[in-house]
Amino acid sequence: MRVGFAGLGRMGSHMAANLVAAGHVVTAWNRSPDKARTLADKTGCAVAQTPAALTNASDVVVTMLADDPSSDVVHLGPDGLFAGQGARVFIEMGTMSPDHIRSLAKAAPEGCTVIDAPVSGATQAAADAQLLIMAGCSEDTAGPLRPVFDALGRKTICLGQTGAGAVMKLAVNSLIHGLNQTLAEALTLSEAAGIAPAAAFEVIENSAAAAPMLSYRKPLYLNEADHDVTFTVSLARKDMEVTASLAASLGTLMPQGAVTLDTLRRAEQAGFGARDMAAMLNFMRKDSE
Repeated sequence: MRVGFAGLGRMGSHMAANLVAAGHVVTAWNRSPDKARTLADKTGCAVAQTPAALTNASDVVVTMLADDPSSDVVHLGPDGLFAGQGARVFIEMGTMSPDHIRSLAKAAPEGCTVIDAPVSGATQAAADAQLLIMAGCSEDTAGPLRPVFDALGRKTICLGQTGAGAVMKLAVNSLIHGLNQTLAEALTLSEAAGIAPAAAFEVIENSAAAAPMLSYRKPLYLNEADHDVTFTVSLARKDMEVTASLAASLGTLMPQGAVTLDTLRRAEQAGFGARDMAAMLNFMRKDSE
């Protein structure tokens, strides 16, 4: 299948490479052209000069973008994806608001389909094609796209309607960011009582509170400075703001989410925004002084 891929960040670069490895004919575009050229040198994929050109070269376009505004620019700009001719299916795999996804679906050219299919999993899961894909479409709609989804993830769950994938991604991420915050508090508490962080983490990792995220992020929690950033505090704050807005629109209370969002905002204001979300442990240490 001819697959276009836009958005070659920490996750997208791995995902595009996996599509090439699975035998798809991949064309890439990125706002920073050097990333697209690097991927092309590594995998042999083609490079498009504009999003519209990416659509022209593809049957399906996958986007992995940071937020609603960047998705708007890439899809709706004068040389945006929707200005091209060719691809009839556009799969947005970044974390977006449900309203944005529905807006894109309405703005898509006649005969085109927009599917929200955000993913759960960190950069290693992206590299290993082990992502969980939450698709806002029916099984029938997903059927022809399975070769794309299967090249990227370990499982695809179809949620039936446009925007449902975006809702579930926000729900999952609210759990992740809440767990991240609670872990930071638990480690800060045990450390204040004289227990070494590594020992405390081992207990938590083997307790009823264990979650897969704790194990694969353990090196970052224990020594953030020695490891690459995988997901920033600023992105976590963005996620929780979008989640809070969705909850308000639905009349749903999220008191724990409000605490998590407030703490992320304070950490960002304190200069932690570009650091990995594991840095919330160091922020809590600083905040407790």
